[in-house]
Amino acid sequence: MASVKLHVHERGVGDKVAVLVHGGMSDHGTWHALTDVLVERGYRVYAPDLRGHGLSERAEYSPESMADDLVENLPVGADVAIGHSLGALALSLAVERLRPAKVVYSDPGFRMGAVPAGAFEGMRAMVANASLESIRAMNPRWSAADVQAELDGFRRFDQGLLARLGDFDQDYVPASPVVPSLVQSAADSFIMTPALNEELRGNGFEVRVVDNVGHCIHRDDFDAFLKSLDGWI
Repeated sequence: MASVKLHVHERGVGDKVAVLVHGGMSDHGTWHALTDVLVERGYRVYAPDLRGHGLSERAEYSPESMADDLVENLPVGADVAIGHSLGALALSLAVERLRPAKVVYSDPGFRMGAVPAGAFEGMRAMVANASLESIRAMNPRWSAADVQAELDGFRRFDQGLLARLGDFDQDYVPASPVVPSLVQSAADSFIMTPALNEELRGNGFEVRVVDNVGHCIHRDDFDAFLKSLDGWI
């Protein structure tokens, strides 16, 4: 499956390079707060829209094709690469070729087959009926900017991808880290479990559990998200 041209949002003029890969149904806008912090800390930030998301092309969908897109559209050797959810899965499949100095997988979708039955149908209805009010009601801790970014991401998202997510049921749990790797695990995640956290620790990953947050750690509690990145950015 051929790679596609991704829209890559770039900010900053620092000497260090950071790559930020969003999760499913979002786009680069989900990283607005982290981008601000990284630019202040001297990073140049590259935040792509995955295929089927944001301003990037639509195409056939698989974790492997999304990984190939990252390799074709992002710089090799970044100082740090951070991926969330589906973006973390794609990043894990690209990391050997992208070779960042460090990588962070934030509530990664390494085991999509463990997503509860009916979840993807629920996601489809959520996206189709989304409004600022519905997103705010579901996520009362999010900032106004996060709520708006979520709605913008939904509006630009190819909902046909949701029909394919249920097929991403291969076990993608990495056997070992390619580069120094942190896994951020949400205490209230629907995709990570204590058993998976321990499995990843046994495979050589550093795992930090972030308390009192759900799947979108960086939006549920941005301060806790940043604290869990101590030593990594």
